[in-house]
Amino acid sequence: MIIGASSFASSLPELQKEVESIELYIPKLGLYRGNELVKERVKQLRDALSTSGILTSMHAPYFGDSPNYPVELMVDTAHMGKAQFRLMEESIGMAGELGCSVVVIHPGKITGERETCFMNMVDNLRLLSLKAGDCGIIFGLENKEGTDPTNLCCTVEEHLRAIKEVNSPDLKATFDIGHANLTCGGNMKKLREFIRGLGDNVVHAHIHDNNGMNGEKYFGDMHAAPGEGSIDFSVLRELRFKGVYNLEVFSIEDVRRGKKMLESLWQHA
Repeated sequence: MIIGASSFASSLPELQKEVESIELYIPKLGLYRGNELVKERVKQLRDALSTSGILTSMHAPYFGDSPNYPVELMVDTAHMGKAQFRLMEESIGMAGELGCSVVVIHPGKITGERETCFMNMVDNLRLLSLKAGDCGIIFGLENKEGTDPTNLCCTVEEHLRAIKEVNSPDLKATFDIGHANLTCGGNMKKLREFIRGLGDNVVHAHIHDNNGMNGEKYFGDMHAAPGEGSIDFSVLRELRFKGVYNLEVFSIEDVRRGKKMLESLWQHA
């Protein structure tokens, strides 16, 4: 197991002291001016990472419902035009340049007939996966929270169906335990079954906590530190995956709490 954290938790130098891997969260890194990629900033980030030796992954632009998420970087993988393909292709290129092993990508949104949206997403992911493969990148398609009725790929069945339909060695699964907990309604038996259902398809994991129910903000998706919600993280022992367990939390203090939990979990396995 490799413990990582998202760059929206803290600065890169601070994270490098705490974890073995950093997930580069595009909107917070200041790599864009509006929707224009600033190549000098990418070079500065590459230089900073090259001296650290730390492992990296990347979170591609997505459809963010937070008021702080830049509208210029919105990408709905079920409804993509030229601007959205350019953003995703830039993420693939940056990931290759920065030495990232995995690029996390969100499934699409349901804005009409579900199956039509699903197949549009599959077609787009198939095109993007070809470009990822050319750059030696693997996409990790993330499962989303079922408390938001506009999300695709909330259940393990639909998540795996998308991966099977794309049928590319360069598209696998990012398992998000917080989103799965919301989909399973906080039921640990269902969450264990969800994890077992993923089998060998996982290439990346997101770790954060919530109460397993819809809330007033973000459909209950709190991204809290482990221990602040209802998840029994011992269910992670069911996950057939030994790569990066990325703490997707909001502060360095939460990173430290999550790191302590993950270390304890495997010490007592």
